[in-house]
Amino acid sequence: MKLISWNVNGLRACMNKGFMEFFTSVDADIFCIQESKMSPDQAAFEFAGYEQYWNTAEKKGYSGVAVFSKQKPLTIDYDMGIAHHDKEGRIITAQYPNFYLVNVYTPNSKRELERLSYRMEWEDDFRAFLKQLEQQKPVIVCGDLNVAHQEIDLKNPKTNHRNAGFTDEERGKFTELLQAGFIDTYRYFYPDLTGAYTWWSYMGKARANNTGWRIDYFLCSHALSPKLKDAQIYPQITGSDHCPVGLVLDC
Repeated sequence: MKLISWNVNGLRACMNKGFMEFFTSVDADIFCIQESKMSPDQAAFEFAGYEQYWNTAEKKGYSGVAVFSKQKPLTIDYDMGIAHHDKEGRIITAQYPNFYLVNVYTPNSKRELERLSYRMEWEDDFRAFLKQLEQQKPVIVCGDLNVAHQEIDLKNPKTNHRNAGFTDEERGKFTELLQAGFIDTYRYFYPDLTGAYTWWSYMGKARANNTGWRIDYFLCSHALSPKLKDAQIYPQITGSDHCPVGLVLDC
């Protein structure tokens, strides 16, 4: 089974930059996007052969996630069930016979870390949400988690130490999530690989120079580790400031 996740930074814009070419060629069983920045009634895109599910923010043109699945999930749920978290279209949970898939777009702490305290609350609630799901069956989490976990996960760790996405607080919450029983699947296969990034600023030729961050992930419950086959990053796909990431598992 092949799973793909991509923060498209606006699906309508990404459609004009090769989205469907990649979508078709990669032929994923499940394809998740973040930052759709649209509701499905705003454009008539065709995803032949796929069931599609959308969660949109109350604010127009903001956030939003979607899941495209060849197999119809057993159940689909939206958000966490916590009112003040559930207005920004950040989570879709699809249940399959052998796992739950959670597509998530984690809130950014923003410049000057103005949203860091909210981010910490989100992290704790999201971890509890995942562990509750895991009581029923293993969980796969994919999406833009808005954190580079280790120094190896970004080009310039020293100069970014207190910037959003690389604060001690955010990195610590990611560590807590791993300690709670989840695997960072890319590091499972490539524990020491450097230069493996998924996001590059549009400023200063960052992508051309590979001055990037790895902030897009597939995580999974430890129970799924025997089924993991490979994890992938697709840096050559340029339709967004993020590139797609993938997971292959025998499931």
